[in-house]
Amino acid sequence: HIFALETGLSSNPEMNWRLSSLDKFALVSNSDSHSPWSWRLGREANVFELEKVTYWEIIDAIKKKDKKRFSFTIEVDPNYGKYHFDGHRKCGISLHPRDAIRLNNICPKCGKKLTIGVLHRVEELADRPEGFVPKDAIPFKTLLPLYEVISFAWGIGELYSQRVLKEHDKLIAKFGNELNILLNVPREELLKVTDEKVADAIIKVREGRVKYIPGYDGVYGKPVFDDEKFEELKAQTKIKLHFQKKLTEF
Repeated sequence: HIFALETGLSSNPEMNWRLSSLDKFALVSNSDSHSPWSWRLGREANVFELEKVTYWEIIDAIKKKDKKRFSFTIEVDPNYGKYHFDGHRKCGISLHPRDAIRLNNICPKCGKKLTIGVLHRVEELADRPEGFVPKDAIPFKTLLPLYEVISFAWGIGELYSQRVLKEHDKLIAKFGNELNILLNVPREELLKVTDEKVADAIIKVREGRVKYIPGYDGVYGKPVFDDEKFEELKAQTKIKLHFQKKLTEF
């Protein structure tokens, strides 16, 4: 009686495709109202193309994984989640599962057990390599809420800012709705309403070119739209990982 599974915020279809026992299920992606921030509603969604919108049409499209009717899902990048990588928040240690495994899942700074993330669990369960796509898989697109795109593009990174909310509402007033802005509005049209940083960030989200510092042990991940800033952060991480590997060798 079960024909679909929800990927949730912590995973995306790509992660689930690595487990062959899930192939018989359609993967759906639903929003929820757990967050007090209204702009997070709809950050995950299922997109259908239906001649007639009825309950049974939607269920049938999902059940049959019919790509003509069930077009794609919208996902938030799992890197943005609070438990994607392994790590230890107290010590500021964040690790890809491969690095955590080399350290026997022990924090190299304090010697306590690391908090294991979702990606680690995927590695344990997977019977397929990264990048595998089942032949009947429903495609997906990775987006971020418009409010958060603006907030991180401006370097504010807060969940409430009147300045950001004003810009957010201005764009929606012009282009009708958030998903139209994130998926369809051309850059040149965006630039008539907002600044270059925001317009470029929206296009990067649309094209899947956003870079992330992954979340770990209750710490949210961070999207980074500035390539130079990301390289700085990545370089810092490389130094940290190199230091950890030297500890294990010692």
